Amino acid sequence: MSAKATASTPAASTPTVIGVPAPQEDVDAIVAFVAGVQHAQQNALPDAFLGGFREDAIWTTAHGRRLTGLPEISAFTRKVLPPQADSPVTATYTVDLILFVRPDIAAVKIRQRPATRDGVYLDEIFHGQEDPSALVAAHPEAVPGTPTYFLAKDDGVWRIAAAQNTQVLDVETLTAG
Repeated sequence: MSAKATASTPAASTPTVIGVPAPQEDVDAIVAFVAGVQHAQQNALPDAFLGGFREDAIWTTAHGRRLTGLPEISAFTRKVLPPQADSPVTATYTVDLILFVRPDIAAVKIRQRPATRDGVYLDEIFHGQEDPSALVAAHPEAVPGTPTYFLAKDDGVWRIAAAQNTQVLDVETLTAG
């Protein structure tokens, strides 16, 4: 049985919130921010995606490429994001954990799941497998991600100060679902 992702909206869940006390409105704003990232990615909207970064941000892609500053992040994004508009595979983003380091600084752990545009999660092929390595090699598009966004709230707006987008290759995590 396949779980259904909704290609236009993130999966509904309540993230775990830890660290210093923060108002619910900031939790809600961060969840909405991540939904905006998902929307920009799914619809191949570079300007919408780039609007979520600070000018001095650091971004590390899932394959380890470090991008420093908005001009470099922008050049990369404008090259790789538009061709994704026609891809049959997209991803959903769910906020799992928010660590408020300070009221204006948050580390956000995200569950990123590849899905078809009609809503089938691709990473389910790994669930329950003892050794998914052959499946990972045969279906790299199905490997989920586990991004961490380090957000700063400047002038009332949450933006990415630094982010690491990592593919899930840990066998225990990959096969557990």
